[in-house]
Formats: sequence, structure tokens, C-alpha cells
Amino acid sequence: MLILHTYFRSSAAYRVRIALELKGLAYQSVPVHLVRGGGEQHSAAFAALNPAELVPVLVDGPVTLTQSLPIIEYLDELHPAPALLPPDAAGRAKTRAIAQAIACEIHPLNNLRVLQRLEGTLGADAQAKSAWYTHWVMQGFKVVESMLRETGSAGRYCHGDTPTLADCCLVPQIYNAERFGITLDAYPNLRRIGEACLRLQAFQRATPEVQADAA
Repeated sequence: MLILHTYFRSSAAYRVRIALELKGLAYQSVPVHLVRGGGEQHSAAFAALNPAELVPVLVDGPVTLTQSLPIIEYLDELHPAPALLPPDAAGRAKTRAIAQAIACEIHPLNNLRVLQRLEGTLGADAQAKSAWYTHWVMQGFKVVESMLRETGSAGRYCHGDTPTLADCCLVPQIYNAERFGITLDAYPNLRRIGEACLRLQAFQRATPEVQADAA
């Protein structure tokens, strides 16, 4: 069985949970608490599994994989139906562009370790930390909103009328933004697509609140 080392609020792990659920793949969830005791990801045992000390980590028999986007593409190649990337080269490129705009441009600037350093090492107070988070999320969302509007390929979801890799990335970022009090009023496509995704059981089963380690 697939083993996913995860944390319920990690947006990167959330992406992989969505992909697993969309594909109907059974997996064992192994929680790694990113805050308790200074962060279980920093333990020697977990660092041996992933030297970057980050979740998610997917273990598939002898194969151990890190980084959410390669994990999702690995699952998509091994289990091609339902596909999380379009069949055409242009469609795949557009989908990856949206996914990476979120996973590589928005998320890293607002990752837990960045916020912890802002607060603990650089002395940012709660207001400054929130301002930092809000600035980068809103700037990133503006770009993604434009991409969805201008590519002409958005449908019910980020690309067409079936969920893709891009939707796996979008929904967790929306979740995190709303946790920080950011509304989607200025991003109607993001809001519409996010709501459409969350009507699907696969997305509902992957949400942070229903994970075993959310208790």
C-alpha cells in the first residue's frame, strides 16, 4: 500500500491527498506534526527519510518520493485514469504553469518555516507576519486569476471540465488564504473553481479538517 507522510494543514501534502482521492488510490496516512515539540519533521528518523525535512513524502514499496508536484505526476503516470494532465502538449504546459505559479511562486514565501523565521529570527510581530502573508498571496492570486482568464482553457475547473494538477494546487492555497482572512472577492475565477472542486467528494475527503491528525 502507498504510504503518505503528511500533516493535515500542509498545503503541499493536501495537494497529494487530493490527487490520491481523485484517483481512488488507497493509502496509509502517517502524520508528521510540523509544530508539536519543535516539529516532528526535524527528527532524525524523518530527516533520514527526507533530508529537506518537509512533507509530503510518498513511499511506494522501494520507491521514496518527495516534492508534491513530482509525486502527483508519478501517480498520474502509474495510474493514468482519471488523468490529471490534459492529453495535448499545450494543455499540459498551461496546467503545469498554473500549478507552478501556486506551488513555486505563492506557497514558498508563505510556508511555515518562512513564517517562523519572520517571527522568531527577524522579530516580526503578528501584524507584520500577516501583512507579509497577505501581500504575497494577493499578488500571486492576481497572477493566477489573469492566467485563468487569458488562457481561454479554463472551464468548470482550471483547465477544462475535469480536475487537473492545477486544481490540486489551487484548493489548498485557497484554504490557507481563507485561514488568514483573505477573501476571494477580487478573484472570481479562483472562487468559482474552488467552489466547484469542493463539491466533489475527492476534494472533501482530502480537506484538513477530516484528517486523523486534525483532532
